[in-house]
Amino acid sequence: MKRLRRLAAEGPTADDTVVMLDAHCSFTGLDDFTVYWGTPDEILVSGPVTEVGDRIRELRAEARARKGWIMDTYLLRRTPPQD
Repeated sequence: MKRLRRLAAEGPTADDTVVMLDAHCSFTGLDDFTVYWGTPDEILVSGPVTEVGDRIRELRAEARARKGWIMDTYLLRRTPPQD
C-alpha cells in the first residue's frame, strides 16, 4: 500500500511501473503514459491514459458492483516522445 500512495503523491519513478489493487485509479493525470489494465476475469483495456482512463474507471466500478471486490493490475509505460 505504501507504494500506491507514493504513486498517487509523487507519480511514477520509472518509465515502466506495475501497480496492483489500485482502488483510486492513480494513473489519472498521467498524460504521457500508456496503461495496460486488466483483471483475472480478463477484462482488459489498454491505450493512452488520456483515451482509456475513464473507461477503466467505469469497468472497474461495474466489476466491483457485481462482485463486491476487484483485483486489478496495470502496467504504466511512459510514451516515448514524438520526434
